[in-house]
Amino acid sequence: MRRIHVGNALSAFGLGFTVPFLYVYVAQVRGLGPTTAGLVLAAFAVAALVVLPFTGRAVDRRGPLPVLLAALVTAAVGALSLGLAASPELVLLSAATLGAGQAVMQPALATMIVECSTAETRTRAFAMQFFLQNLGLGVGGLIGGQIVKRQRPWDFTLLFGIEATMFLVLVVVMATVRLPRQPRIDDAKPQAKGGWQRLVGNRAMVQLCVLGFVLFFACYGQFESGLSAYGVEAAGISPSTLGVALAANTGVIVLAQFVVLRFVERRRRSRVIASVGILWAVAWLAAGYAGLGHGSQAMATAAFISTYALFGLGESMLSPTVAPLVADLAPDGMVGQYNSAFALVKQLALAVGPAVGGPMGASLHGPYIVTFVVFSLGITVLALRLGRRLSPAQDCPYRARAVTPAASVPASAAAVSVTG
Repeated sequence: MRRIHVGNALSAFGLGFTVPFLYVYVAQVRGLGPTTAGLVLAAFAVAALVVLPFTGRAVDRRGPLPVLLAALVTAAVGALSLGLAASPELVLLSAATLGAGQAVMQPALATMIVECSTAETRTRAFAMQFFLQNLGLGVGGLIGGQIVKRQRPWDFTLLFGIEATMFLVLVVVMATVRLPRQPRIDDAKPQAKGGWQRLVGNRAMVQLCVLGFVLFFACYGQFESGLSAYGVEAAGISPSTLGVALAANTGVIVLAQFVVLRFVERRRRSRVIASVGILWAVAWLAAGYAGLGHGSQAMATAAFISTYALFGLGESMLSPTVAPLVADLAPDGMVGQYNSAFALVKQLALAVGPAVGGPMGASLHGPYIVTFVVFSLGITVLALRLGRRLSPAQDCPYRARAVTPAASVPASAAAVSVTG
């Protein structure tokens, strides 16, 4: 588990070197224009949507480790070629290669965490994963910003080279991991077979996927598109303040993750997700005040930064809640399939979110805020409905563990205890 967490941190650290600068690199440094830069960002999403439907079966059949190693090598090739590419065709092909590798990493690493954890330790394991991912992205972006002093191709080639190196270092680290033996599709229990058809038949998982789409659409899908456009156009936020807001989001996650974990792990998962919906509705109202409240610029700036901070607090509540729930809903031999399905839903939301939110945030300021307040409250409704389909062990493993020992005491022993 420690090596897997190191791997998560290294991959996020490598991504942090390039993610904040990708648009500038393609559009300005390589001189390919904003249209090509937009297509490059779309190539990441398209590549993920192409490979993820096949990832889960590969993970369950071959195991997550071989799939992860292949994804890391693919991502390293894509990162290095992207740093060297100068033509639109090569840039798009490199971005698609890198995007495919990154997309496959997510469910493979999540499945490895499941296989190296128990129901008792899984919540904390996923909280640690989310903490290290944000820490790695933040540190990588900070160092990358110091390397890029001038807009020249060599600086960015160095960044992509560092990213490729991190992926290859991760190959070496992960190659030493020995996972516990888990059932694969070839030798899984009969009820685990059926692939996508069986997954769609799991009503609780379908509801969780719908909820996940709304979660990612209403938050992550707006960070660098609709919400940033709204902040600039409606609230008069400067680009430097946008950077401060993103830093506030990451800072809250890093500082609050394990404090929040103590509160979250003893409560019903459906109720935790429902409370995140309310919290994010408040965040959107704060954004509404920033752009529509007609207060001072200082108050608007503070409200806008608070929006990102509140989103970060909600994210820290979701990280130890949603991913373990996906694993607990999966039958034996289908954890990879379920993780891949949820990652696919996430990618769809991240593709649709900017397309819808970007134009609204830039021009339809009032409707934009109202729309996402409604979506946030929808999260609360969907989470409470999902809770009705979850077993006690799925919804609150902590309480289920507390009840099980008492329930397993023989009746005669209980009687002795009472009369004694």
